[in-house]
Amino acid sequence: MAGTAMVTPTPTLTERRKAATRLDIARAAAELFTRDGLRATRAEDIARAAGVAPRTFYRYFATKEESVAPLLDAGAHQWAEAVREAPADLPVPAALRYAVERALTADDPANAASLGWVRALLRLTGESPALRAVWSDTCRVSESTLLTILTARTEGAGAPDLRLRLLAGVATTAVRVAVETWAHSDAPPTGPTGPAALALTCLNQSSPAGNSSPCGD
Repeated sequence: MAGTAMVTPTPTLTERRKAATRLDIARAAAELFTRDGLRATRAEDIARAAGVAPRTFYRYFATKEESVAPLLDAGAHQWAEAVREAPADLPVPAALRYAVERALTADDPANAASLGWVRALLRLTGESPALRAVWSDTCRVSESTLLTILTARTEGAGAPDLRLRLLAGVATTAVRVAVETWAHSDAPPTGPTGPAALALTCLNQSSPAGNSSPCGD
């Protein structure tokens, strides 16, 4: 049973400009990390490539590793928003599968670009505990956002119960494992070994996110 639809506030012009600057810096950082290496890239190099002053860089990010967070967050945001936008009559497991098929497919150019950046950055996490921490924070925030969305879909604005907390945790982990598995492989972004297909497999094999979910079939 779907709850009351959530209304997402429209960002102000200032907020949109700040978000655009953060994303410009993130793209510049990711390009330098993948081209020159994480260790060889300085925050000042990223600022120069993004066309901003070093003080502007540090106004948005505390470290060079944190500067790629907007690119990782973008993919997580697409996944969560796709769950929010799933048809209201879909039970939760079906809504999660609906979201995976839309947010993790590379058929959409925007999705393909986002997946490309995520793959490149995840491949660098092996050499950087700081970058792994950024990815971990992204997943944690994604789980929290998903919990809010699932609560709205199933119980309105009430406090989430243990069942929904578990569901959000399992679903987030399933998608994370799928994306990480794909990112560290040479598989194409589409087909049976792409992130969407792997995520669907993980969701279907997980409980309670799969067929045994207490939130419906």
